[in-house]
Amino acid sequence: MTKDEIRAAFLEELSRVAPDIDPATVGDDDHIQDDLELDSMDVLNLVAALHERLGVNIPERSYPEIATPALAVVYLDAALKSAAM
Repeated sequence: MTKDEIRAAFLEELSRVAPDIDPATVGDDDHIQDDLELDSMDVLNLVAALHERLGVNIPERSYPEIATPALAVVYLDAALKSAAM
């Protein structure tokens, strides 16, 4: 999976969790809570959706590593690569 595909998957799941967010307007450095106003339940739903879609476990201590699309792509890319080994 390419980084562009990972970013697209992240944004698709984000827009499912928060349908009022237009993925086309989300910047790489937009913080999902501070800028996009997801609450803690939305974050949990996003984590669950990413796990279901990508098969990546995201422990609570790693939530800051998916706080922006740019951070999420790096984290998810590394997790997918390590799972493939």
